[in-house]
Amino acid sequence: MTSSYWVETLGCPKNEVDSDKLIGTFHADGMVAASSASEADLVVVNTCAFIDAAREESIGTVLDLAEQRRDGARLIVTGCMAERYGDELAEALPEVDAVVGFAGQGALVAAGATAPAAEPAATPVGAPTRLQRSAPALDLLNLPRPRSMRPWAYVKVAEGCDKACGFCAIPSFRGPQRSRTIESVLAEVAELDVQEVVLVAQDLAAYGRDRTAAVPGDRSIIQLVREVASVVPWVRLLYLYPSELTDELIELIATGPVPYFDLSLQHVSAPLIRRMRRWGDGDRFAERIRAIRAIRPDAAFRSNFIVGYPGETEDDHDQLLRFVEEAQLDWCGFFTYSVEAGTYAADLDGVVPPPLMHERLRELAELQDRITGERRDALVGEVVEVLVDEPGIARSHREAPEIDGVIGVPETLGVGERHAVRITAAAGPDLTAVPVDAS
Repeated sequence: MTSSYWVETLGCPKNEVDSDKLIGTFHADGMVAASSASEADLVVVNTCAFIDAAREESIGTVLDLAEQRRDGARLIVTGCMAERYGDELAEALPEVDAVVGFAGQGALVAAGATAPAAEPAATPVGAPTRLQRSAPALDLLNLPRPRSMRPWAYVKVAEGCDKACGFCAIPSFRGPQRSRTIESVLAEVAELDVQEVVLVAQDLAAYGRDRTAAVPGDRSIIQLVREVASVVPWVRLLYLYPSELTDELIELIATGPVPYFDLSLQHVSAPLIRRMRRWGDGDRFAERIRAIRAIRPDAAFRSNFIVGYPGETEDDHDQLLRFVEEAQLDWCGFFTYSVEAGTYAADLDGVVPPPLMHERLRELAELQDRITGERRDALVGEVVEVLVDEPGIARSHREAPEIDGVIGVPETLGVGERHAVRITAAAGPDLTAVPVDAS
């Protein structure tokens, strides 16, 4: 009898790629997708552990699916929470059959997740097993993947991170950066058969640096983008550290068909950025943005900022408000600081009270909502090229999939096609457009 699966994915686009790799291997093992979690033989939750809110969402999702699953179905927890808190989760969630870290995912997919796991002697009665099995470091990155059901796809090109940001625990459980070969990335892109590839990694612009000594020749992000762009019309880059944004990379993105800059800035106050163990300040960031706009005036910008990092003063907050107003970024995400055990910031003084953090967050979010709305309003009447994602929904270079706003278009435009359209209306982050020949 054929087994069925359901995969629930939480967190960032990198997790979506991991889930796709699991699904591809399930298919290779003869499993089929269930129509709902309640009908699946196997339910997998790919969790996120980045901040408190993500962990709470992950636990809530696991408990909800535990109630939904049918009798006899297995419930597996994997992803970042499983890797970082595996033993704790196994003890705290008796509803779960197994907690599987990154290395254990090799065992999970190799067996089609159908073989029962052996109970370790130390596991309490009624608690789930934490599966352990040795696996190659890049096992998940290089697993097979199904063809994309959309005209775009995320492609993860590296795992881990070599940065030591004070607030981030990801290197502690994802490990150091390990870049894929350009050949393996191109092979995956060819299998996906899409019009847009969105390259992702924890530190994307540092791609290939870990392979330079072992592999002669140019294996940098510049070479990777050029190679992918030779086979796919649109290439978008997510998660660029400002210290890695070289003039060559700027020119490559700015002169291409997708001038979209996703810059991981986090703050603009120089003393606070040093406390974050990061590079830069507001003046340097502003100059870099001006230089990009001088090359490509219609370039789109996204960034993320942490509110309430230990030691953040009112002056620091005011500096960030001024920067957001002056930079006029298209998109911004704001997040309250979350204490991460084992990180440098966890023991810092100057803790910002939660009510003050949320007040600052609200002030920034309201400011950016106005800026985004005004920038979208200013596009009315413009002609842009769009990619149709689904009937009636499209995006231009300014909108990253599943992250930013969308452009409503006539449903007669074919999915996966690119069209020139004229923007006719704006409503908050979203736009409406008609084909140029119809306007």
